[in-house]
Amino acid sequence: MAWWHGAVFYQIYPRSFHDTNGDGVGDIKGIIEKLDYLEWLGVDALWISPVFPSPMADFGYDVSDYCDVDPVFGSLADMDQLISDAHTRGMRVIIDWVPNHTSEEHLWFQESRSSRENPRRDWYIWRDANPDGSLPNNWLSSWNNEPDWTLDPTTGQYYLHCFLPQQPDLNWANINVRRAMADTLRFWLNRGIDGFRMDVIHLIGKDPALPDDPEDLLFVGHVPLNDVPETHAYLKEIREVLKEYPGDRVSVGEVYLLEPEAVATYYGERDELDLSFNFMSLLTPWRAQSWHELIHRTETAHLRAEAWPTWVLSNHDNQRVASRLNGDPTRIRSAALLLLSLRGTPFVYQGEELGLLNGDIPPERVVDPGSRDGCRTPMPWNVAYPHGWSGEPWLPFAADADRFAVELQHEDSGSYLSFFRQMLLLRRSTEALRWGGLTALRVDGDLLSYQRFVGDQFVTVYVNFSREPVVLDHHDRPVLMRSGDDWSSSSRELAPSEAIIFC
Repeated sequence: MAWWHGAVFYQIYPRSFHDTNGDGVGDIKGIIEKLDYLEWLGVDALWISPVFPSPMADFGYDVSDYCDVDPVFGSLADMDQLISDAHTRGMRVIIDWVPNHTSEEHLWFQESRSSRENPRRDWYIWRDANPDGSLPNNWLSSWNNEPDWTLDPTTGQYYLHCFLPQQPDLNWANINVRRAMADTLRFWLNRGIDGFRMDVIHLIGKDPALPDDPEDLLFVGHVPLNDVPETHAYLKEIREVLKEYPGDRVSVGEVYLLEPEAVATYYGERDELDLSFNFMSLLTPWRAQSWHELIHRTETAHLRAEAWPTWVLSNHDNQRVASRLNGDPTRIRSAALLLLSLRGTPFVYQGEELGLLNGDIPPERVVDPGSRDGCRTPMPWNVAYPHGWSGEPWLPFAADADRFAVELQHEDSGSYLSFFRQMLLLRRSTEALRWGGLTALRVDGDLLSYQRFVGDQFVTVYVNFSREPVVLDHHDRPVLMRSGDDWSSSSRELAPSEAIIFC
């Protein structure tokens, strides 16, 4: 198996991780300063959200140069040091690659919009209005239900942007676009990067006819509806670029389709993506039957495709899991135990290991066009304000940040951080949890259970989704971990919302 089958990835949103120069924005040197912490925590790989030059209309997901670092985050030399220092500690590094769209300030788009005859005109998707003057199609943005088309007065045509107007979509049907984007991958692969998280990768292929979306699905926007054969051919080309380099360079796809069966198709015949996010785990309610159905569907779809699933509970686009679970300490620990004991590769979002809650951002401090500021509040490192930052951060801290600070939890053997670290250590040291298969998936009322196995090594996981205690009969098998107040208790009674792993 490849290294990433057994890895735990840790997502870093650089702006909110750690600032070293006092401008209130986290930077690459801040990540370097915290590598000892990440090594202590026990993660295997870092996913760094975009640090490319950008006008920051979408905070880095509007790229103006794929082959450099925005000065607000540091320099290419800083990135080289980060990659080297992480490798020294045995951690891999992947970066966010944004292939569907660029910034409107990217040189390619500046040339493309300059005239209809420009050689790069076809690098983006341009269309005339319909004969009746209406827009080229009815596609809408997922953010604000505004049209995905903007009229450019220079040439009198509309350009496609599935997100902000400042983020024009590239035309991947143009082979020159594909060659140029392949070269951006090689730029970072040559610098030693271990792979890429590929932003909305399912969106790069478009049906050439650009047909209207169904009227009854317009409310979701076009992005989760885009599932076309063209994308799979492009993914095969991308896979060939990664295969030019040694060391199992990984591709992790953001495939924002909400059916596990559809997501699994983006692995191809093991010749497209290596991993693909399964976003239903961000949306599934805290109920045994709901999680049983999700695990069953995910297992079935991925086994059929001979693919390795992923699991995620939080990220920079969604409400933090601790807030979704109403701050309930036992539920939050049980969710972590569930995440780290399922078959597949877990992705942990910065602050998740602290039980950090969403921030409540006052109207005058809101900056994100997609209303995602609450999950992007800064990491609280120290108890005293400004919590280990060198100045006032770009976003306010979440409420009670001192209570969640790394400094406080690091020294407390009963803290959520300590629990999370112990869970990571258990996963790393238990072959069945790290690499094994999953069997005996059951749901009995509010009690979910399954087994993980390698050879003749089995571990059994129970999650009590009930508000009532449940008594288990396991013939005195050793307890490896539990999510209640006493992690090592050998009691066979599961408290409400508690989870447990038996040897």
